[in-house]
Amino acid sequence: MLFGWSYGFLAVIMPMFMLNAMNDFNFKGLLLILFAVFFSTLTATYIVDLFQFKPVLMLLAVGIMMSVFCIAMMFPQTYIFGFVGILVSSIVLMLASYDATDIEDFNINTWVIAVSSVIISTLSYWIFPNTADDAAASPPLPKSNTDKISHAAMGWIIAMLSFVVFQIMELSDSLAALVSIVIILAPMNLEGSKGMGKIRILGTALGCLAGLMIQLLLGEWYAYGWLFWLAFIIPLGLFSRLFSRGALQSGIAFSAISALSVPLTTSLIPEQQDAFFAILYRFSSIFFVVVMTTMAMWVVHHRVCDPLSTRTSVVANY
Repeated sequence: MLFGWSYGFLAVIMPMFMLNAMNDFNFKGLLLILFAVFFSTLTATYIVDLFQFKPVLMLLAVGIMMSVFCIAMMFPQTYIFGFVGILVSSIVLMLASYDATDIEDFNINTWVIAVSSVIISTLSYWIFPNTADDAAASPPLPKSNTDKISHAAMGWIIAMLSFVVFQIMELSDSLAALVSIVIILAPMNLEGSKGMGKIRILGTALGCLAGLMIQLLLGEWYAYGWLFWLAFIIPLGLFSRLFSRGALQSGIAFSAISALSVPLTTSLIPEQQDAFFAILYRFSSIFFVVVMTTMAMWVVHHRVCDPLSTRTSVVANY
């Protein structure tokens, strides 16, 4: 707000993502997220620069990059690298395809915010250390080789489908929809993604409702920075409280804070433009893309992953 930087919503979402990505302070984990941000932005940008006018080669290069990220998500040690890689590279590939976007400006903003988020996360853990109960978490169940192959195939196919759709269609205002695809893809299986889709829709509805209430309550007063900041941090604090209530509530809180932050930091221009229609469009686009992505994952699961798992099991037994 003070410096008028673009993509200010990342300054809210990225520290929150880092804090929510691990149960206790893990500096190596924070550095892995930071490395994933740098690696994915640079790789995706170079792919666009080299192959923007060569669709076949670009599709091949993106397919190789996405396969690396999907394989990384199959292992607990590198899961966060793969998830951040798919998320950030998908955003870069989408934004770089439009001439109106200065992708270098986006990359630099993202790098600065990522480094700042590591510092913020470190200070947060130092000022508010977790108790032993907060840090405790059940370890993830190990995946069999068959599950790893089928889940990686699921993630790769959906990621590539979203890339092709957003390259072909004029969807420059649908960044939230693209991010939603990656978020519900995170479990890398059909049942988990259906649950994540419900969480995404519910959290988005709460965040959009809070954004509308802020505009209605402030009216013309949202041009005053302190009043706007105060009205923003009150629902932000209420949503943040959900992070301590478990994984389900944490997912709702993340989607709610995203839905609250993005329209109020991108579409809202004091004394010039409100974010009413941007908020409505955000909810409708996310609802639509969650339903369509879930349907696509159902088809991929039954037509690709199930037969692939069967063949893999037969080969392994043989």
